[in-house]
Amino acid sequence: MHKSSYYMVNAITVYRLVAAFLLLYLIIKKQEDIFKWFLAISFFTDAIDGYLARKYKAVSVMGSKLDSIADDLTILMAIIGVFVLEPGFIGHELPWVFVLLVLYFSQLILSLIRYHKLSSFHTYAAKVAAVLQGSFLILLFFLPEWPLWLFRIAAIFTIIDLVEEIILVLLLREWKTDVKGLYWVMRRKGK
Repeated sequence: MHKSSYYMVNAITVYRLVAAFLLLYLIIKKQEDIFKWFLAISFFTDAIDGYLARKYKAVSVMGSKLDSIADDLTILMAIIGVFVLEPGFIGHELPWVFVLLVLYFSQLILSLIRYHKLSSFHTYAAKVAAVLQGSFLILLFFLPEWPLWLFRIAAIFTIIDLVEEIILVLLLREWKTDVKGLYWVMRRKGK
């Protein structure tokens, strides 16, 4: 691993950490036009930092932890943005939103109880769900009408991901990063 690659990848992740506070400020000021662009940049940098880390062999436990925190903060700011800037959407999709929030907080609380920190599995299901969530959240702010079909697809994949992560927290005694998914954990246990 070259130190410059390591710093570059972590700088992208740190950008997302700092951008989360900018996003919060833009939400408070109800600056939706600027908010949506910084949100799109944050989702784009989320998509590339993991790829770059693997490509340049700049993967580290600290980088994985920072990435998970930056992911959670970006999603949190996007969700707060939806609640504040698009409140009608929340009311329209309340049952889905309720299920997603219950599963998310269940996984979060279980992880904190089990590992005393956030999980950082980065499963394949989480990656698919993240792409769908990011696509939906960006389009929600850029399109004149809500992309309900994309929200529901993203919600289904997110539910699958969160249920898988809850099971992983219950199965894995020690905190691990970059777990492919439940199938691979069960296959390894079977050997």
